[in-house]
Amino acid sequence: MPTALVTGAAGFIGQATCRRLLADGYRVIGLDAMTDYYDVALKERREAALLQSADYRSIHAKVEDDGLLMSLFAEEKPNVVIHLAAQAGVRYSIDQPRSYLESNIAGTFELLEAARAHPPRHMLIASTSSAYGANTAMPYVETVKADHQMSFYAATKKATEAMAHSYAHLYDLPITMFRFFTVYGPWGRPDMALFKFTKAILEGDAIDVYNHGDMKRDFTYIDDLVQGIRLLVDAAPIRPKDGVVAEDDSLSPVAPWRVVNIGNSEPVQLMTFIEAIEQATGQTAEKTMLPMQPGDVPATWADTTLLERLTGYRPQTSVTEGVRRFVDWYRDYYRV
Repeated sequence: MPTALVTGAAGFIGQATCRRLLADGYRVIGLDAMTDYYDVALKERREAALLQSADYRSIHAKVEDDGLLMSLFAEEKPNVVIHLAAQAGVRYSIDQPRSYLESNIAGTFELLEAARAHPPRHMLIASTSSAYGANTAMPYVETVKADHQMSFYAATKKATEAMAHSYAHLYDLPITMFRFFTVYGPWGRPDMALFKFTKAILEGDAIDVYNHGDMKRDFTYIDDLVQGIRLLVDAAPIRPKDGVVAEDDSLSPVAPWRVVNIGNSEPVQLMTFIEAIEQATGQTAEKTMLPMQPGDVPATWADTTLLERLTGYRPQTSVTEGVRRFVDWYRDYYRV
């Protein structure tokens, strides 16, 4: 039975990824710090579902703890590593930048050091669509430069891409970086727009609509994201011979390292997204129109050609369907 290590395992994406790996016959080691960035009870409920499986081992610790990952890699020797643990959120990074430095950069360093000592078959590390920063050419393609991040959160994620590339080059570690695009769905984080909007609408409160609603996002349903991650597990990059790489491939010419977008490739207007929530809840939202928030971008749009070429898969859940599933989950979970 292969072993997978998943960091951030009690998180929104982490728990869904662990469930998929368990269903596919993996033994899963789940690491999570269970921090109070948002409701810990939600994390505990996610973890409780994973603990139903005898093939799941839970560890509560921070990835940046000195030597923790080194010991865990030595003990478990995971075949696959999926690194999702991170301090998330663009806006929170303006108020609490140090937590991003510690979790995202120091934590990823500890992971890379452990992998250098005990190499897995493939390591997949989460990045973000925010890494594209000030780029305005759409859709975002992995081969374009992304040098002008708009938030410290995005900057730390872009830094982890560079760190991972250096380790892939120096130690021949197969690493795939995947850039998420506005993931949503059941068990989502309370600080995310869909969660906040649904809560406010059902409670009769106004919602804050930034940039006066003139924003587009490439909303990606959680199951589609997990399917993309799972298929990429079996698509480990190989160091190219003689540095020759196809023009449309983000594979490094000097390392078994690649970056891949996972998105729906269909940007949706923010107001259309809100309309889908109104339809699913059966209630009309009272809207407070506000200017753009610092660090935010007006639009995101993933080119998923590379993902489809590597895996044969293209995410396709519509926003209408995905939002409905989330609202159904929210009503059931909070009994409203």
